[in-house]
Amino acid sequence: MIRHWVNRIWLILFLGLTISCATYYQLNYEFNQHYANGDLEAAGKLLDKNKKQANDKSRFLYFVNQGLVNTQLGNYEESNEWFEKAFLFGEDYQMNYANVAASFLVNPNTVIYRGEDHEHLLLLYYKAINYLKLSDYDAALVECRRLNNRLQVLSDKYRSDKKYRRDAFIHNLMGIIYEANGDVNNAFIAYRNSLEIYKEDYTAQFGIAVPNQLKQDLLRTAYLNGFLTELDFYEQEFGIKYDRNSHSSEELVFFWHNGLGPFKTEWSINFTVVEEQGGMVTFVNEEYGFNFPFPVADNDQRSELTDLRFFRVAFPKYVERGVVFNQAAITHNNKKYGLELAEDINAIAFKTLEERMLQEFAQGLLRVAIKKSIERAIRGDQSSGGEKSDQEKRNDEFRDGLSFLVGIVNAVTEKADTRNWQTLPHDIFYTRVPLDTGLNEVILQVSSNKVGARDNQSFTFDVRKGETVFHTFHSLEAMR
Repeated sequence: MIRHWVNRIWLILFLGLTISCATYYQLNYEFNQHYANGDLEAAGKLLDKNKKQANDKSRFLYFVNQGLVNTQLGNYEESNEWFEKAFLFGEDYQMNYANVAASFLVNPNTVIYRGEDHEHLLLLYYKAINYLKLSDYDAALVECRRLNNRLQVLSDKYRSDKKYRRDAFIHNLMGIIYEANGDVNNAFIAYRNSLEIYKEDYTAQFGIAVPNQLKQDLLRTAYLNGFLTELDFYEQEFGIKYDRNSHSSEELVFFWHNGLGPFKTEWSINFTVVEEQGGMVTFVNEEYGFNFPFPVADNDQRSELTDLRFFRVAFPKYVERGVVFNQAAITHNNKKYGLELAEDINAIAFKTLEERMLQEFAQGLLRVAIKKSIERAIRGDQSSGGEKSDQEKRNDEFRDGLSFLVGIVNAVTEKADTRNWQTLPHDIFYTRVPLDTGLNEVILQVSSNKVGARDNQSFTFDVRKGETVFHTFHSLEAMR
C-alpha cells in the first residue's frame, strides 16, 4: 500500500519534471521571441501583463528588461525609472540567509537573483545614455559617479589582474560624458584609465585592441588641457600626430549594439565519492578530471556520503548566440567612419562565470551532499539481530518509501541557476562623426564578411551649435 502511494506521487513528480527543468530562458520564451524578432511593442505589453514579476526572486531582471525595452521604444524617462529600480535593488540587496539555507535543500533558484557584476555596470550605461539623449548632462554625470563607485567595488572585490575587475568601456564612456559636459580634465583621466585597461586587461582577456577613436580622444583632451608633455608622449606611443584642426564643435557619438548576448542553461555531471584519510571525502569525476576534497568531521556523515557513492550535480553554463553582422560604418557627407569594438559582453559573461566555477562546484556538491544525507538519514539503520515484528517491517517500508520519495524530489529539484540578463547585446561598437549645424542625415551600414548579410539604417539629427548628439541602435539579428 505504501509503495503504491509512493509510486503515484513519483508519477506526479515525473510529469512535473519538464516544467521544473525548464531554464529561465525557456520560462520566458514568449518575451524572448518578441524581443529577438524586434517586436518591442509586444515584448513591452507582455512585461506589463506580468507585473507580479516585479516582486518575485528575479525582480532585477524584470526591472532591467523593462528599462531596455522602453529605451528602445524611445521612452527614455520611463526607461530610467525602471533602471533606477534595478540600481536601488543592487544597492539595497541583502543576503537572506534563510533563502541561502533553502537553496542547499532545493536549488539556487530559491535565492533572489542579485545580478552579475557586468549587468550592474551596463544598466548604468543605458541610464547615462538615456540622459544624454534627453540632453540632461548633469544627470548623466550623476550616473558617471555611480559608475565610478561600482568600478571601485569591482576592483576591491577581485585583486587578481587576471580577473574581470576593471571595465575599459565604462571608463571610456565616462570620458565621453565628461567631455560632452565640458570637463576635459576628468575626461582625460577617464580616457587614460580606459587606455590602460584596454592594453593590460582587454587585449589579453578578450582580444580587444585599443580603439583608434579612444587614442584620438586622449590626444585631443591632452591638447585641450594644455598637457603638452602627455600629448607628446601619447603621440609617440600611438605613432599619431594630433591634428589641432581636426576637432568639430558639433559631433555625433554613435553606439552600435550588435546581436544578442548569451543566455544561461545547465549541464550536469556525475561524481564518485571516495573516502580519504584525515576525515576527508573526495568528489571525483574522471571524465573532466575534477577532484574536490570535502572535509567531513562526523564519522556517521562521512559513512553516509561514501555509502551513496554517486552524485549528479547541475551547474550553469552560457550558450552563445552568434552574431549575423560583424562590421559597421557610418556614412555622412560622403565620408565613412568605421565603428570599432569597445565591449564584448558575450566574452565578459563567459569569463565571469568561468572565474567563479570553483565556487559553483563547491556549492553544488555541498547542496547534493546535504540532500543525499537527508535521504540516508530517513532510511536509517534497518539492520536487526532478530525477527522483526510486523510493525517494525511496516516502519521500515514507510522509511524506504519516504526515502525513495525524497530521492525523487531531490533529483527533480537538482537544478542550476540559469538566470541572467538575456536582452543585452552581444557586443558594443562606437565612433564619433563630425556634424554640421542644422539637419544632418547619417546612414548606418552593417554587414557580414562571413554570411553576406547587409542592412542600412538612416537617421536624421537636428544639431545646435556646439552640441554633441548621442544615439544608439541595436541590430537584434543573431544566430539562434
